[in-house]
Amino acid sequence: MDPLGARSQFVDVQTLPTWQQQIDENDPQFVQDHSDSLDNQQAFPSPFPFSSEINHKIILHVGDVALLNCTAIVNTSNESLSEKNPVSDMIHHLAGPELREELFKLKGCRTGEAKLTKGFNLAARFIIHTVGPKYKAKYRTAAESSLYSCYRNVMQLAAEHSMASVGFCVVSTTKRGYPLEDATHIALRTVRRFLENHGNNIETVVLAVSESEEVVYRKLLPLYYPRSEDEERVFLPLIPADIGNSEGEPVVPERQIRITEKPGTLEEDSEDDEESLEVDLGQVGTHAFARMEGDVDKQRKLILQGQMSEAAAQKQHQRNYNRWLCRARAEDLSDIAALKALYQTGVDINGRTVMVLVGRNIPVNLIDIEKALLYFIHVMDHITAKEYVMVYFHTLTAEHNHLDSDFLKNLYDIVDAKYKKNLKAFYFVHPSFRSKVSTWFFTTFSVSGIKEKVRYLDNLQQLFHCIRPEQIDIPPFVLEYDERVNGRYSRPQSSGL
Repeated sequence: MDPLGARSQFVDVQTLPTWQQQIDENDPQFVQDHSDSLDNQQAFPSPFPFSSEINHKIILHVGDVALLNCTAIVNTSNESLSEKNPVSDMIHHLAGPELREELFKLKGCRTGEAKLTKGFNLAARFIIHTVGPKYKAKYRTAAESSLYSCYRNVMQLAAEHSMASVGFCVVSTTKRGYPLEDATHIALRTVRRFLENHGNNIETVVLAVSESEEVVYRKLLPLYYPRSEDEERVFLPLIPADIGNSEGEPVVPERQIRITEKPGTLEEDSEDDEESLEVDLGQVGTHAFARMEGDVDKQRKLILQGQMSEAAAQKQHQRNYNRWLCRARAEDLSDIAALKALYQTGVDINGRTVMVLVGRNIPVNLIDIEKALLYFIHVMDHITAKEYVMVYFHTLTAEHNHLDSDFLKNLYDIVDAKYKKNLKAFYFVHPSFRSKVSTWFFTTFSVSGIKEKVRYLDNLQQLFHCIRPEQIDIPPFVLEYDERVNGRYSRPQSSGL
């Protein structure tokens, strides 16, 4: 209470429920609905195991970060620390004019960095200012690394100054265009990794969000902060394949330098120094760093002549796929993404990721087919690292929606082996007689190993035996068509696609 008896507008974080305490409030129905399939899921350790200790440090709060009485709160701004956005405007309003004067002395802040000032008239003693990246799909990798640096550097400052509590806003502002869900994945995993590795003295991390942001945070928090072992197992299949390194930092495989340990290590006290030396020198040239690739042009000539070994051919294929993957990550594919022809949804009854392909949304005659291929690789690369299933809605497709068999054969020849190995089922929904015949010829004579995975489904009820309705986003026109042809049933909620 202030001297006049009016209730303070500031929020005491000690009174807020922790993430662990919210387990009974956050609709436990999801875990209950999936309890039957828990035992059927593949048993492998979660990269983010259940930790009650860490969960008690996390608070999800809907409200202004400026009102928190944490040791420090986070302000998101631009390089000159003068950006006007709802978060910074509230912080400046409550902190007073002295804050602007101190920011002027800092002489800016680079993207990904974090700088400290006093809190002045705020309830928080300090403000940590950081600059999130401007997002462009073409430079996605750089944006991911910069956003990771924002959260990591804030946590590092908090640890270095022995701060007990930190209040985070959503660092990536709408003005900077970073997709909220992608940004949330980076934020949650970075904070989690820091608390695991360096956060012993940090008691509380408050994630202050708006009502619209809360929906995304509440959806993704169980992936990184499961509140029970059951919740850990249920959400394990939904964890992205790309979770960064041990600190949560994004990893770009093609930029890693792959150097093995030294060929050998000489022991000073060894009685058989000469024998050890011979063994160690014998290893020189056998490890990855010392091997030569040979004449690439000669290898390609051997491939064309059918004389290259299977191992060498596989290596050449992997090198070719990596080139496509690099292109897919570098190009702006937003026009293909806008078609909503390929997207990830939930999991099937076995906990495997479900990818949806909508045939009617593919205007083959109007799009750049090569960009479509790049987009497929861009979306699917991390999905195919684990077992997955595809659902293809052939509903109401016309001639101009049919992908050419040559394109499909080219795609099949380009993609990595994991695409074929980890694809467990291809559900072909609402097939026509012609599409069945075409698919049979294609899977029999053009590609191998796919035919036995294709399942033809004439109605959605058959699909729901494999994938629960709440686990798949179905376009409204597909629902309407199925109801008209196959009769009414209990509809799942549509996604508005």
